[in-house]
Amino acid sequence: MILASTDEIKGKRITEVLGLVKGNTVRARHIGQDFMAFLRNIVGGEVRNYTKLIAESREQAIDRMVAEAEALGANGVVGVRLITASIMQGSSELLAFGTAVKLADEK
Repeated sequence: MILASTDEIKGKRITEVLGLVKGNTVRARHIGQDFMAFLRNIVGGEVRNYTKLIAESREQAIDRMVAEAEALGANGVVGVRLITASIMQGSSELLAFGTAVKLADEK
């Protein structure tokens, strides 16, 4: 599966557009992580637990988007975007979306 944030992929041509595909996940923070983030905010530096949480969320959302594209018979997704939204205090959604396509080599 080829993923691209662009609308075209060099060396490939889009032979069929299959439609919008998406994948999302909603994650809640842990009270212990909030306390550690509070302390890190005082002394400065990276909040590693949150970095790990958002990285895992991003991968899960992308994996779900790819699964949806594969179910349509796609071998690529173009125009891939990632967005986040706060659902409620302490939880956020990460959404990956793009256009599922069938790609072939340029001649």
